[in-house]
Amino acid sequence: MNNFMTLVSEARNCTLCEKHLPLGPRPVFQIHPDAKILIAGQAPGTKVHASGIPFDDASGNRLREWLGIDKATFYNPEQFAIVPMGFCYPGKGKSGDLPPRPECAETWRKPLLEQLEQLQLIIVVGKYAMDYHLGKTKKNLTEQVLDWQDYWPEKLLLPHPSPRNNIWLKKNPWFETDRVPAIQQRVKQILDA
Repeated sequence: MNNFMTLVSEARNCTLCEKHLPLGPRPVFQIHPDAKILIAGQAPGTKVHASGIPFDDASGNRLREWLGIDKATFYNPEQFAIVPMGFCYPGKGKSGDLPPRPECAETWRKPLLEQLEQLQLIIVVGKYAMDYHLGKTKKNLTEQVLDWQDYWPEKLLLPHPSPRNNIWLKKNPWFETDRVPAIQQRVKQILDA
């Protein structure tokens, strides 16, 4: 456990990409060696950067709805590890936030994820996380989410729950009507075991 605590402390105090971060470094993640479910997201937005709490925004509200869980369950690190591709807010781009800084994945993901000895499910949120956890592919996000059975039951693929994805959700109503109930059932199965 000492090695785990040292690793977490080092990751929380990381300043590797400080010069690239408009709001400075503030690594935001949640992890415990007993976590059963990993949420592999993108990177924190400005609200999460300010609060220091993962998915403490509208995206988090929608994500918890999709998973069928409350905040207390979501923020229990012995149930859920929340380890995004980038731990700090990357800055604003032309059409939303910039991609996660690559330094986090290169430096922290493998050693942190190796600590998750009870892991049963990885919830992969968004294209950057999909590329990392599934390998780069020519499939777009919609095609990957449609091919969910290729990864079931060890991985669940989700579009980003951001309100910016409302157009995608309207174009793909099958996701909330068909996929969300299956996602909720899988999450419940793991948490109830």
